Amino acid sequence: MSANWALVTGASDGIGVEFCRELARRGYNLVLVARREAKLQEVAAALATAHGIATRVVPCDLAAPQAAHRLYGEVRALGVDVDVLVNNAGLLFNGSFDEIALAKQEDLLAVNVVALTALTHLFVQDMLARGRGRILNVASTAAWIGIPQQNVYAASKAYVLPFTLALANELKAKNRGVTATVVCPSYTATKMLDNPEQGPKLSIPAALVLQADDVARQGIEACLRGDAIVTPGLSNRVGMGLVQTLPRKWVTALFGWLYRRSQA
Repeated sequence: MSANWALVTGASDGIGVEFCRELARRGYNLVLVARREAKLQEVAAALATAHGIATRVVPCDLAAPQAAHRLYGEVRALGVDVDVLVNNAGLLFNGSFDEIALAKQEDLLAVNVVALTALTHLFVQDMLARGRGRILNVASTAAWIGIPQQNVYAASKAYVLPFTLALANELKAKNRGVTATVVCPSYTATKMLDNPEQGPKLSIPAALVLQADDVARQGIEACLRGDAIVTPGLSNRVGMGLVQTLPRKWVTALFGWLYRRSQA
């Protein structure tokens, strides 16, 4: 059994489960983190049986104050050295900014920005001390675009992208065996496309929807190689390259029209 451990947040479903499967196939033991303990235990048991790995389950609501610090303390108490940190947990709400409850938007920022930053800072210290480690942060193609109807979500991912790219550069300059990677998927076949808790359903053409296992595979491959960034899907890479050549006002207006139409 491998002595290496990976920690995945948002590990109970969607891309998070696929990150866990991809890492388990590579022999990593897993610390699974999410809010729903029963679901985590189910996923952990299945992975341990299928791949012969060790698992630990740590229920945690990353929107709660100081959640990242408590999670870090619990992981340290388990005696686990995290070699790969996957900051996958994220919240998304669809709708007009003024119509979405402020408490929900504060939770989104707490998970997508504050917890991600805190966990990265806490675990990178240990990685640098050991001289090895990989960090994978999940952003989105939304990081390049101001998206009406999802403006706080897009803004949170616009934080994750330059934060991780700058961190990757800093870590490369230190040359101490630690790297950071950001993965930027677009629409992916998870509950985020149709979840009543987050607002209206998104009607997205099937051809534009990525598969969660493919996103996870490309993300983990890039992370373990030490790449700074990966954008799954050729159309996404071409599209985001084009987006960056156009005035932001035009792009925002286009996506505002598209999102209002898709949520109607």
